[in-house]
Amino acid sequence: MSVAITAADINKLRQATGAGMMDCRKALTENNGDFEAAIDWLRKKGQKVAALRSDREAKEGVVLAKTTADNKTGITLCLSCETDFVSKNAEFVAFAQSIIDAAIANNVKDAEELNAVEIGGLKIADMVNDKLASIGEKIGISKFVRVDAPYVASYIHGANRMGVLVGFNKDAAEAGKDVAMQIAAMNPVAIDPEAVPAATVERERAIVTETIQADPKMAGKPAEMIAKIAEGKLNAFFKESTLLAQAFVKDGSKSVADYLKSVDAELKVTEFARVALG
Repeated sequence: MSVAITAADINKLRQATGAGMMDCRKALTENNGDFEAAIDWLRKKGQKVAALRSDREAKEGVVLAKTTADNKTGITLCLSCETDFVSKNAEFVAFAQSIIDAAIANNVKDAEELNAVEIGGLKIADMVNDKLASIGEKIGISKFVRVDAPYVASYIHGANRMGVLVGFNKDAAEAGKDVAMQIAAMNPVAIDPEAVPAATVERERAIVTETIQADPKMAGKPAEMIAKIAEGKLNAFFKESTLLAQAFVKDGSKSVADYLKSVDAELKVTEFARVALG
């Protein structure tokens, strides 16, 4: 007696293996709906199923960043793969571009919502699975970030290896790319010291304190002195690692905060995102 094969069964097998829809249907039909037997059937037929690649890392890929026409929303995402041979392939780059275009056009909020968006009648999740099966590498939308602000600037660095979004409180057509390039180059942890997560601050404080205590010259020094030196080193960390305090990459004589003031005294960075491969 044959078992009815449902669309849900086929989709489950596609999610698990990355094989095409017709191949999954045939595998389940040939094996009377037995899921594990269907996977073995696909493998015997030469299918490079995703299950065999689950332990492989997808550290290559394409990172893109794009804003809406009014520059009020920006999205950056990474379509990952295993090798640079695939990531540099024009068809793969075009596929990634079609995904971010769809994300912008459909006002997508997160990766889960993006997977359900359709391009030409096909869901992006299904298109990714089809691409996985045809390419023979583990691929997927591994990173997705959205920024909303009165003005969002975008920047793609290093042949699609990094994407940056910067939100501003007002129009920043002049400064947007410069600040985005700063973030790409210097990788700040936050906009300013107040925005650094408390856990990060405590971790840095613990590191510098232990380093000071380990210095033979500090043996026997009072705790108050060590704490004061630690705070000084922590302030140095803030200067190096927070956006507004960093030296501006295009003019090291001024900070990023100084640069913004020179463009517009009221211009402020409200949010930023930096997505890189790896």
